[in-house]
Amino acid sequence: MPVLNIVLVEPQIPENTGNIARTCAVTGARLHLVRPLGFEVTDKHLKRAGLDYWHLLDITYYDNLDDFFAKNSGPFFYFTSKGRHRHTDVSYPDGSYLVFGREDAGLPERLLFENPDHCVRMPMRKGVRCLNLSNSVAIGVYEALRQWDFADLESQGQLTKYEWK
Repeated sequence: MPVLNIVLVEPQIPENTGNIARTCAVTGARLHLVRPLGFEVTDKHLKRAGLDYWHLLDITYYDNLDDFFAKNSGPFFYFTSKGRHRHTDVSYPDGSYLVFGREDAGLPERLLFENPDHCVRMPMRKGVRCLNLSNSVAIGVYEALRQWDFADLESQGQLTKYEWK
């Protein structure tokens, strides 16, 4: 299976991170958390949002953004409402890092300015600030997985009390 990496830079809301952790667990994406975090990893809201999937996570913590970049080589795709390219117009190769910023501030503008060709956005109505972080991550993850034809993921579900014909 191709490797997909989800990077949260200084996430502030435990429920968002819990939802994202659950998305990573069910898709096999690796989760990277860049400190400082706006919550403790033991937060009950974080755990509740992630349900019982924590044992399925491949999760790495970093002291700050410099620490993250020192230990990872990309390719990086910066998801931002300021991006110049649609998230669906980019090809995500194996090993891609989808990088998302703080709920209240996004990614550092200098980082975006220095990487204009790797800044992507989801189309939104003019004048609307942004989508919820966990929704944005889910959209980005499933676009990359769609491009990879959902490698190693189940495509059909089963009923519990009936059988499909």
